[in-house]
Amino acid sequence: MRIHIATDHAGLELSHFLIRELTKQGHQLIDHGPTEYDPLDDYPEFCINAALAVVADEEAGVRALGIVLGGSGNGEQISANKVKGIRAALAWNQDTAKLAREHNNANVVALGARMHSQQEILQLVEIFIAEPFSNEERHSRRINQISEFEQGV
Repeated sequence: MRIHIATDHAGLELSHFLIRELTKQGHQLIDHGPTEYDPLDDYPEFCINAALAVVADEEAGVRALGIVLGGSGNGEQISANKVKGIRAALAWNQDTAKLAREHNNANVVALGARMHSQQEILQLVEIFIAEPFSNEERHSRRINQISEFEQGV
């Protein structure tokens, strides 16, 4: 699986940890920044670029997901969700990580680096990656409603 990852300064160490661990599991990680610690960095650019890459991969037929990290994950989720075609979900426990994929077919997971240990975050990401979309009609219908609004239909 190709995974695009971005963070702010609060998640930089966690980002490096996830890149190492997920690469060991056979995933292809693409880092959208930042490249160095800067407590005054502006995360929207990094997260938007990761989200744009997920959409580009999906349009090219490449299976891809995204991970955006921050202190809480909230701003990063909001940034990613501004990209047309992105469904970014904030995961804070195993159920929200699973349901983001199963019910919402989320293609980006947002996580709070200051909210969990590295191992907890890794577990949430693994759950998110592994869980397939259910394809249940009610969930597909709702996702289509969101997409139609996004398209201006």
